[in-house]
Amino acid sequence: MKKLLWSLTLFGVILILPFMESKNDVHSKAKPKPTMVGLTLIKNARLRSAVCLDGSPGGYHIHRGSGSGAKNWLVHLEGGEWCSDVESCVYSKRTRYGSSKHMEKQIPFTGILSDKASENPDFYNWNRVKIRYCDGGSFMGDNENKDAKLQFRGKRIWNSIMTDLLWDGMEHANQALLSGCSAGGLAAILLCHDFKNTHYSNSTKRVKCLSDAGFFVDAVDVSGGRSLRKLYTDVIEFQTIANQLPDDCLERLNPTSCFFAQNLINKVIPPLFILNAAYDSWQIQESLTSKSADPSGSWSDCSFNIAKCNASQIKFFQGFRTRMVNLLGAFKEQRKNGVFLNSCFSHCQTESQDTWYSKNSPAIKNKRIAVAVGDWFFERGGAKLIDCPYPCDKTCRNLI
Repeated sequence: MKKLLWSLTLFGVILILPFMESKNDVHSKAKPKPTMVGLTLIKNARLRSAVCLDGSPGGYHIHRGSGSGAKNWLVHLEGGEWCSDVESCVYSKRTRYGSSKHMEKQIPFTGILSDKASENPDFYNWNRVKIRYCDGGSFMGDNENKDAKLQFRGKRIWNSIMTDLLWDGMEHANQALLSGCSAGGLAAILLCHDFKNTHYSNSTKRVKCLSDAGFFVDAVDVSGGRSLRKLYTDVIEFQTIANQLPDDCLERLNPTSCFFAQNLINKVIPPLFILNAAYDSWQIQESLTSKSADPSGSWSDCSFNIAKCNASQIKFFQGFRTRMVNLLGAFKEQRKNGVFLNSCFSHCQTESQDTWYSKNSPAIKNKRIAVAVGDWFFERGGAKLIDCPYPCDKTCRNLI
């Protein structure tokens, strides 16, 4: 009897195992593991002054292209925090945003950096590079504060890595795309002209730039002030960035104004794509309703949970969106440019697989972000998409 029971049990396990394996196989196919890519530190960084806030070498991650993408290059600028005084910069240099000593030795390449066609259909087999952000100034600085032992060398980091990549094969690129997120998205606008004219020959077929969540608006906050304008002024003055900003802008405007994308985009010569959430969650929380703008905390519930906003608060956000749409008006009319402005409470949508390209990723007129960017880059058309106002878009991956 015991032998019979044991035989039946074993037979049952054998029957169940294939189904368990099949289920696990389906799950693994649905969510493939991202490729982990190691950190490369800039060689002779101190001699080249290509260092982070704390003096440690700047760094980047690179994953080689293959097949039809072997001679195409995507360079992505990481985002992070701006620092505007000794206290904030000293704090940053104790983190990965100010020191390569605190950076991850390996990071997953997802979204626009993914090497899988199912996740990144147009750029998966390109040479993909992620430049780490550790200067606190959108890769613009080239100075130091000896008393506080701070290095503001973002521009040196950029130049050194670009030089090394050129030696590594990028000078023979067929096509190239500079992208960036947040502070790196602003840098992608500021450095777009340099990326095109300094690092590529006329034989390169396409050189374009993509700014993700870098379109920070010079807007009035809930107190009636302009907290982001003040932050930018402090960053520029403390890090002595003014002389690194575009000359054609400085001829017209003051340095602080030339740190706002709205005053730069219409003068960028290479084709440029603006990807932004119309209700950018970072600007809402850190600028429009920041502690300095809202010391009483009357906006705190709303700014961290949109469901808790009252009618007047929603109206304020709608006004912010309207201003952003208007500022993109002339830019959108230029044939070479692209726009994807979705009505989401989000920030940085190229790096996350869920927002870049997945079954349920954000879309405008049924076009997902990765498809819109690809259509613009390869000139397949249909790359100027502006969403209807909140709450019409049901595809959003809202952060608040």
